[in-house]
Amino acid sequence: MSEPYIQELFAERIGGNQYGKSTAIYKFEKIKRAKKAAQEAQPEVALIDMGVGEPDEMAYPEVIQTLQEEAAKPENRGYADNGGDDFKEAAARYMKDVFGVADIDWQTEVLHSIGSKTVLTMLPACFINPGDYVLMTVPGYPVLGSHAKYYGGHVHNLPLEAANDFLPDLESIPADILAKAKVLVINYPNNPTGASATLEFLEKAVAFAKANNLIIIQDAAYASLIFEGQPTSIFQVPGAKDVAVELHSLSKSFNMTGWRIGFVVGNPLIVKAYGDMKDNSDSGQFLAIQKAGAAALAKPGITEEISAKYSRRMGLLVHALNRNGFSAKKPKGSFFLYVAAPKSATIDGRTTEFDSGEAFSQWLITHELISTVPWDDCGNFVRFSVTFAAPGEEAEKVIATEIARRLGKYQFNF
Repeated sequence: MSEPYIQELFAERIGGNQYGKSTAIYKFEKIKRAKKAAQEAQPEVALIDMGVGEPDEMAYPEVIQTLQEEAAKPENRGYADNGGDDFKEAAARYMKDVFGVADIDWQTEVLHSIGSKTVLTMLPACFINPGDYVLMTVPGYPVLGSHAKYYGGHVHNLPLEAANDFLPDLESIPADILAKAKVLVINYPNNPTGASATLEFLEKAVAFAKANNLIIIQDAAYASLIFEGQPTSIFQVPGAKDVAVELHSLSKSFNMTGWRIGFVVGNPLIVKAYGDMKDNSDSGQFLAIQKAGAAALAKPGITEEISAKYSRRMGLLVHALNRNGFSAKKPKGSFFLYVAAPKSATIDGRTTEFDSGEAFSQWLITHELISTVPWDDCGNFVRFSVTFAAPGEEAEKVIATEIARRLGKYQFNF
């Protein structure tokens, strides 16, 4: 039992003296509970988990072998801080090999990260004072916005809607908010919509940032996971490095989620500020992991193989959904499929209505043991992830057929 006064000591940013008293349940906890209950109620039915946004396979053998070898070397045992050079050089070469961006100075324009999430927590500390705004797309990953609020900042949300190809309308930002804004955060290919940004949009974003004294943070965690064309970087836009940094992650593109390794690349002053904040926040990722990361970055063909798998699965899933009345469209990248939730489902004359994506998602887990993630920020949607466990192409086809069979029992109304 804690002393009563501890309740009065919590910072307002996490709820003050009301911290811990909320009965609200985080949506991912709801999903977890619903999955457990459904499996207990129908143990004979296999759960098809399409809610987890995490690769279903291990890192490639050559990457694991590099870690094993480097972990045994005494020179790698100490603090990494903002080193080492091998990983930074590999990141710069990766930008050239994969994106055709050849003018990256690895010494001043690249810095490793313990995954992208930590970068998103640190950058607000570099820029946000009380009253400042960050401009963020919604639906989206909220971490940077949460930390901006911790520093007394505000978040202005830019809706992502199908009518605009899930790209933000930069011209919609009110002038008074724009005057107080410092940061524009974008994420393409996008989580959860799966949408990709055109080079034309990125050109517009860079020009917009320069015209309005903004920096751009492009969360590029899925940038190399594409199904058609060539990977896109904001630094393919002339002058983008004047205002932007890009966050790259090996979690998704190299099946290295738990390894926690990525990098920040771009404007040297922003990279330096991130490095200073990082110096006061962590002591760097284990050098052996950085060496293994460098080995992965040297083999972009790994990501091409992973992308081909996700593309294949995405095609199967789109077909399974659309044959049952959905209007799914295969994205150009990522491993997410963002689909409008139906308004109701009918079977044997009985109809269940859904007033939100969450309602449909919970129903789908409970009745058919298909797990998704709901998103109700801009309309009622659910997100499917094609990272479901399936060892090989035949297993993928079996799962897609099973999804179609389970949904085929119902008449969905959209």
